[in-house]
Amino acid sequence: MTREGGPEALVVMSREAFDAQFDATRIARLRSIAAVPDPLWIADPADPALADRLAGVEVLLTGWGAPQLDAELLSRMPRLRAMLHCAGSVRALVSPEFWERGILATSAAEVNSAPVAEFTFAAIIMAGKKAPFIAADRASRRLHGLTADRYGELSNFGRTIGLVGFSRVGRRVVDLLQQLDDVTCLVADPFADPEQVAAAGGALTALDELLPRIDVLSVHAPELPSTRGMIGAGQLAALRDHATVVNTARGSLIDTSALERECASGRLNAILDVTDPEPLPADSPLYDLPNVMITPHLAGSLGSELFRMTDAALDELERFAAGLAPREPVTADSIRLSA
Repeated sequence: MTREGGPEALVVMSREAFDAQFDATRIARLRSIAAVPDPLWIADPADPALADRLAGVEVLLTGWGAPQLDAELLSRMPRLRAMLHCAGSVRALVSPEFWERGILATSAAEVNSAPVAEFTFAAIIMAGKKAPFIAADRASRRLHGLTADRYGELSNFGRTIGLVGFSRVGRRVVDLLQQLDDVTCLVADPFADPEQVAAAGGALTALDELLPRIDVLSVHAPELPSTRGMIGAGQLAALRDHATVVNTARGSLIDTSALERECASGRLNAILDVTDPEPLPADSPLYDLPNVMITPHLAGSLGSELFRMTDAALDELERFAAGLAPREPVTADSIRLSA
């Protein structure tokens, strides 16, 4: 049943995304908050047959596969007041015209950071015991781990973890790491507030001072022109022998060639959920190194975790319909420093 008097809403995303994120329960909740004429969902707003539907829409619920809201498309939605994104970054969707019209944008990036932080925390724990590398090393397995020390000390006690970027994910990782005994969390981020970092359990530290002190380097910076290749040959060379590099952010933040050299030498280990390029070329040496674990971008929301992002967008819709301020607004200024 569609709610009478609610804002007129429309879901715009790929068929695959819609099927994964909107089950019967969430469709019913959407209809209870907003007016939702047919069709409830579309993939291609450029279809001329949708002109009347677009003319009345006030709120878009967007997701993966949604197009950029450029001047031409916005001209077909004169009543549009809000875009509530059921996923992370809205960077690819917004345009100068979008901001000029003063349309509200929100994102589910905060809740999407939860599984990424969980994955990162698990990676750091596994890195402490060198478990992925020993498991991939046939000789170590056959000898019941008797050669495991080739990857460094096996321990999660008294470790020093370095995080580059006090982002949504970075904050959560610092919090999760407090479960470890005698852990030290160093955070490098030129935009972070030292008091906020300290309150989370970390210590704000310059990158060049952080690198030689840590057992694990975990990257959580946004992908911006200024951050591409920020962890290059010099930064990797500054790490301790047998340190592990964990990347669940963006592959471009790390110089792939430099990482290949360090890992091939056996000096560094790596756990990579993202790479540059993605995927790596079939002949990349990283695939065959036992001290490198590569996963195909699994850390973000997948499976049932996707519903958490839909729920966050529907929470924002509920607040919008009630005239309340959004919980996770995105602005033209904030997007410049975010992923």
